[in-house]
Amino acid sequence: MNTHDLTRQLQEKNDSKIVMLVADGLGGLPIKPGGNTELETAKTPNLDALAVQGVQGLSHPIAPGITPGSGPGHLGLFGYDPVENLIGRGALESVGIGFKLTPQDVAARGNWCTIDADGNISDRRASRIPTEESAPLAERLRDIAIPGVQLFVEPVKEHRFVVIFRGEGLGGNLPDTDPQATGVPPLEPAGEDDASKKTAGLVREFIGQAREMLEDEPKANGLTLRGFACSPDIPQFEEVFGLRAAAIAVYPMYKGLASLVGMDVVGSATTLSEQMDVLEEAWHDYDFFFVHFKYTDSTGEDGNFEAKVKRIEELDAMIPRMTGLNPTVLLVTGDHSTPCALESHSWHPVPTLLVSAHCRPDANTSFGESQAVVGGLGQFEAKYMMVLAMANAGRLGKFGA
Repeated sequence: MNTHDLTRQLQEKNDSKIVMLVADGLGGLPIKPGGNTELETAKTPNLDALAVQGVQGLSHPIAPGITPGSGPGHLGLFGYDPVENLIGRGALESVGIGFKLTPQDVAARGNWCTIDADGNISDRRASRIPTEESAPLAERLRDIAIPGVQLFVEPVKEHRFVVIFRGEGLGGNLPDTDPQATGVPPLEPAGEDDASKKTAGLVREFIGQAREMLEDEPKANGLTLRGFACSPDIPQFEEVFGLRAAAIAVYPMYKGLASLVGMDVVGSATTLSEQMDVLEEAWHDYDFFFVHFKYTDSTGEDGNFEAKVKRIEELDAMIPRMTGLNPTVLLVTGDHSTPCALESHSWHPVPTLLVSAHCRPDANTSFGESQAVVGGLGQFEAKYMMVLAMANAGRLGKFGA
């Protein structure tokens, strides 16, 4: 019997409310040995007050030593084993913008990038090109025609877009064409089985035509493709946990992931304050609320320590609006760590704070990595976070006689 079988068997109904606040890429590292992390540097009086009431620990998004992508990181938070339920980023982004995938589709998340005169990537995100500049580029690529396949190219946000290849006999087992580095060319498309090799040939043709169309662009004169994926089959959140769930996110990728597991994507917020408005408006309609904050991750990837600190402080300022609703359980965590010192996702476990009337508070008085490492939750795999939340909400019955 796996954990999902247990939660199906033991779930109980009541009027409790669970809020999971995910600060994307929350975990960090000191810039200098012996210094503070971004979270520890930030002035967070509201989170620190919660630390006195709650219990802390460090969660491993996948397993110790494994660096997660955002998709697997969130799946773990939602109570799914991210290794057994891998969903490609292309599917997440596509569903997040409302595109309905069919069994004949292979979707990929695209990144606009800047290519230098030698054919190497000089900027992996095309200077984080704004959406109003990047969306017309995606629309331009809709003119690409490849025999035997139907193409869909859709803008997402800033330097991101999606492309969907629809046709017979296509496979989604392709590695990314993004080398995750500058000063080198994009990787060549390659398939890992016969059906995916067919897809790789179509991808190669698509990229070739796109490069010709984009060659005069000052920023986005190239592209890379990531997270090739077919439409997934995954157990639904309400069936597994017995919770009516709402997702309140700004970026399409996170809306897509929530939608794929069966959460309702509510509101159309574009700022954190607007997300709080949506939370308040939807409060009486749902049992579980996933609230996503992106900018602790993007500032970490930019290596901007001060900016990440400010984003954490911005998040802290909104905590009273959440606690004012009197949630039964409040979880504050991240899907992975993104230390400014590394400018990328990392394997470091994520500081996690749980507050409820029935938690066992530890001795910590502030929220941060050095406190979490000695916290009462210890170190645990993120896939157990939902079980902890349900237990603290009184939604799990006893197992066995």
